[in-house]
Amino acid sequence: MKILVSAGERRFVAVLALSLFFPAGARGEAGQQEPAPPSAATAGAKISVNVDLVQLRATVRNRKGGLVSGLQKQDFQVYEDGRPQSIAWFQHEDVPVAIGLVVDNSGSMKRKRADVAAAALAFARSSNPEDELFVVNFNEHVTFGLPEMKLFSADPSELVEALMGEPTAGKTALYDAIEAGFSRLQKATRNKEVLIVVSDGGDNASKHTLDEVLLDAARSDAMIYTIGLFDEYDRDRNPGVLRRIAQATGGEAFFPAEPSAAVRICRGIAQEIRSQYTIGYTPAIQNLDGGYRKIRVGIVGHRGEKLLVRTRDGYIAAPAPNSTKPGAMGVLK
Repeated sequence: MKILVSAGERRFVAVLALSLFFPAGARGEAGQQEPAPPSAATAGAKISVNVDLVQLRATVRNRKGGLVSGLQKQDFQVYEDGRPQSIAWFQHEDVPVAIGLVVDNSGSMKRKRADVAAAALAFARSSNPEDELFVVNFNEHVTFGLPEMKLFSADPSELVEALMGEPTAGKTALYDAIEAGFSRLQKATRNKEVLIVVSDGGDNASKHTLDEVLLDAARSDAMIYTIGLFDEYDRDRNPGVLRRIAQATGGEAFFPAEPSAAVRICRGIAQEIRSQYTIGYTPAIQNLDGGYRKIRVGIVGHRGEKLLVRTRDGYIAAPAPNSTKPGAMGVLK
């Protein structure tokens, strides 16, 4: 199958994909890496190579919920459909990221508009000049917040305008908005892709279905984080939908007791992303039959400490059609 990797990685059988929302001066300590990462100048460039590689992004936490850094390749075990896999490539490094802010502007979110905007802006204002950000605003209609001819921006003032330019009114087309986010990510040049969805989880206007979104999430390379904001007047709330969408991609769903906590949650998500590990392996059994492959990642031999790993549950093993953009786990749409 065809996968896109950064130009600085031509000698590796892998795809580099870790990122940071904060500017370079605010970045944390880099972890162990193997082999040496590409330079900053080449981290976003892509070329096509033919490899059969599954890439995972894993978040590791201790029992207290703290992020764990400094792990090495030998600390991880990967299983596909119950079979142990040999890790071909391992990385713990920061690179620029493509970020889609998918913001609910339906009538049910009117009382929470200020909190929604503040949460989304927590990402926009923490981006660095090499990030590629975009905004998807939705009620019963789905629109991109940036000017028509501009796909991405890292300019906070442009992103603020993109986030605040739509009134809160109408029904909710959540599934259509996420599909629009997937579509825009196909045009990004960054290997690391994230969607941040801020909504109450309701949908009463989409042409797409939840099953279609979950299928495309399994095919996509994007991680999705969802933030559910509810109040006592919210009849459309659906936390289960937000949870399922996030878990399908190895992301996480958050449901703050107070909408004002969304900003803190956004900052925590940003920290998590820059602390993740990228693990690449070539499946021991390669059969591109369109079936779903279950994945489990564990930690071994790390000073006896109990560590928890979160990543994707699996991927769809499908042959790569003609495309210039990778889908989930190295499998093209």
